[in-house]
Amino acid sequence: MELDLIGKWAFIIGLVIAVLAAFVTQVETSTILLILFILGLIVGALNINKKNTTEFLVSVIALLAVGSLGALAVGQLIEVVGYLEAILGNFIVFVAAAALVVSIKAIIVTSKK
Repeated sequence: MELDLIGKWAFIIGLVIAVLAAFVTQVETSTILLILFILGLIVGALNINKKNTTEFLVSVIALLAVGSLGALAVGQLIEVVGYLEAILGNFIVFVAAAALVVSIKAIIVTSKK
């Protein structure tokens, strides 16, 4: 039960940091990205189970594709977009780390069959 709670809080904290970090310039970017990456690893290990692995990985692929293209399209708009791009970039780091763990778990399970 405690692991479920840790995973849920890691997800919430990761989302909050992904958003807030776009507006905070006092903290080094590499520090923020490292924190998001570690939280993403925790989320991938604790929150995503065998039942929803495929759905999660497909969602991550869609996010990465849309995130890359969306950032280019949105980059043509006003200054506020800079914040949106930063939020999206932070969120992608967070989710990609979770996807890394889930992918490795899926590969291990598949290779055992």
